[in-house]
Amino acid sequence: MKFIDLFSGIGGFRLALEKLNHKCVFSADNDKYACDTYYKNFKEYPLIDIKKLSAKKIPNHDILCAGFPCQPFSLAGVSKKKSLGREHGFLDKAQGTLFFNTAEIIRSKRPKMFMLENVKNVYGHDKGRTFEVIKGTLQELKYHIFHQVIDAKHFVPQHRERLFIVGFDKKLFKKVPAFQFPKMPKVAPKLDSILEKKVDGKYFLSEKLWQYLQDYAEKHRQKGNGFGFGLFDRHDVARTLSARYYKDGSEILIKVPSSSRPRRLTPRECARLQGFQNNFKIPVSDTQAYKQFGNSVAVPAVKAVAKQMTKVYKTHLQTV
Repeated sequence: MKFIDLFSGIGGFRLALEKLNHKCVFSADNDKYACDTYYKNFKEYPLIDIKKLSAKKIPNHDILCAGFPCQPFSLAGVSKKKSLGREHGFLDKAQGTLFFNTAEIIRSKRPKMFMLENVKNVYGHDKGRTFEVIKGTLQELKYHIFHQVIDAKHFVPQHRERLFIVGFDKKLFKKVPAFQFPKMPKVAPKLDSILEKKVDGKYFLSEKLWQYLQDYAEKHRQKGNGFGFGLFDRHDVARTLSARYYKDGSEILIKVPSSSRPRRLTPRECARLQGFQNNFKIPVSDTQAYKQFGNSVAVPAVKAVAKQMTKVYKTHLQTV
């Protein structure tokens, strides 16, 4: 099937769906450095501002993929519309956000299916109202909606809880499809599976930074706070890799038996931690690489969800 890759970043969605033999026909992102990495790996440069993009310029497709950034949803203007006797609907509530741009493309292009991914905190944001707007908007567009938080730790050695929202076009799927989110593998990988054997000394923390992190953690421990670094060995599962990892790497530090100081992950290890294979090219600086992999989806988790979606569509084809 044909799919589009919105907020494409460095191509995590694309890699996952291409592994299932689907074909990418359009991609878009507004980060120049992420686009540099995308181009190096896919020979396409998707630098596009989705807020200025007309849906008419997007090719027809079967699956829409989007890891849209979650902005605050403003409900301003709703009461005014009510006072004027107008129906406002969920789509109006979402205007001005990047989710609205995504919803508008879904409305205009009517993909058979879509997969959206975001942080799990979307559920509780603004006392649940943000997710209510997201779900309500998608239902208003006449799609069957399924959603679940999936922890990527079942596929890669990293706790990474993300909300997946899957939709099926009601015009095509007359009945609620028998979609189920993937069952988690029983055996989960450990950090040993992604660590390099030889690591450049520049990735080791300096004595000064290591002492600062220990003092900082102790200060907050005495106050009863949980702030501090995360120290892991080869048999552990790491914390969530974030886009701020480039600052000091404190959320995931690796114990080194032969050294009194731990080290941060290398960019290649971060790539592996997100499920990117070793042939994935990293043409940017370490700082940009850390940001890019911290912002990426976990490729195997996306692939597992997409595989379930593909199953549903194949079953549908057999019944029509």
